[in-house]
Amino acid sequence: MTESQTSRKTYAPSRRRFLKDVGATTALLLAGRQLLPSGTYAASTGPEVTGTKLGFIALTDSAPLIVAKEKGIFEKYGLPDMEILKQASWGATRDNMALGTANGGIDGGHILRPKVHLYSSGAVMQNKQPLPMYTLINLNEDCQGISVAQEYAETGVQKDSGALKEAFEKKKASGKKVTAAMTFPGGTHDLWMRYWLAAGGIDPDKDVELIVVPPPQMVANMKVGNMDTFCVGEPWNEQLVHQKIGFTALTTGELWFRHPEKVLGMRADFVDKNPKAALAIMMATMEAQQWCDKMENKQEMAEIVGKRQWYNVPVKDIIGRIKGDINYGNGRTAEGTNLLMKFWGEKGETSYPWKSLDTWFMTENIRWGKFPGTTDVKKMVDATNRSDLWLEAAKGLGLTDLPSGDSRGVETLFDGKVFDPANPTAYLESLAIKAMV
Repeated sequence: MTESQTSRKTYAPSRRRFLKDVGATTALLLAGRQLLPSGTYAASTGPEVTGTKLGFIALTDSAPLIVAKEKGIFEKYGLPDMEILKQASWGATRDNMALGTANGGIDGGHILRPKVHLYSSGAVMQNKQPLPMYTLINLNEDCQGISVAQEYAETGVQKDSGALKEAFEKKKASGKKVTAAMTFPGGTHDLWMRYWLAAGGIDPDKDVELIVVPPPQMVANMKVGNMDTFCVGEPWNEQLVHQKIGFTALTTGELWFRHPEKVLGMRADFVDKNPKAALAIMMATMEAQQWCDKMENKQEMAEIVGKRQWYNVPVKDIIGRIKGDINYGNGRTAEGTNLLMKFWGEKGETSYPWKSLDTWFMTENIRWGKFPGTTDVKKMVDATNRSDLWLEAAKGLGLTDLPSGDSRGVETLFDGKVFDPANPTAYLESLAIKAMV
């Protein structure tokens, strides 16, 4: 039995119960909204608990959770005791998720999308013990960055990482290491860095040393010369440029436009035990996503998340890229681009957790040896992706024009490679550099 089949066996009975419960819950919430147009639900229709603990990393894509807390949206949905807790690193997030709130940890939070699969399979957990998880909401698209140390400015490197190949080879020949930093093995930033390097003919497992650095520590580490390049979310690329330590070669939206990034992921046992609370958490977060997506709210959003208790970062290091204004730091600037961080979309298509996008992440992690080639990708995705629950939450918000189906369709990346979620094998076979056996 594969890892994914084991996870599927764990989920199946509770999932059926959950679907039955959540249908009734949505009806109650809709009834409550009709009775109380302000959106404050009657106690009899409220969630099983008045809150839980969710984690976040100081990255701009955690904004919906912070906004939902700061602007009283969680409270509006019957969750006055929600705690949104800063995590020191993605490794700490994993360890606290394994503990759960009952043991002093967290029950969910803002996480890298592939972590749901990595946790659920046990691939990155202590003793390989599976931690069943659900992907509930896609929190955002785009607006991460791949930045490079100032010493490489003369290479003119942008989307084609091949411009660095000669410089990297020269540095290695002198006896020095070439180091690329990302935030968690198998996570989004690891995969963006690997894809970018490999597309330019640089093998990420042979030609550079990949290291893990927590997002808030990226700028300081590049300042003291601990890495040649890094991939991380904002506001850290923008801060790097403002401090004149390095420059951004490309934003990840240029690598794959409208790529998924972080998710609201939660322990399956919490969701199964507290279906009404899970639905309320989702509805509050989705309302906050809609608020964050409006251009007129960007300044206030930057001021909120920049506070000491959240990111402790100046607004000037946040505001540019969330509006699509990019100072790359090497003389290139672009204003009003479509590369800004996206939280909702026209009808929630950004927030909707398309299963086809999970399939890409699973396939890419097979490419780099994080999962065996025999992994049943579909079973893992079906076991963890709760697009059904997203639709229930959207109906609870009174939305009607919604995304549908499991697939966003065929995806094309910046180097012309095509990913058809119906045929992942063809995609893998088209890639020249890979670690899979």
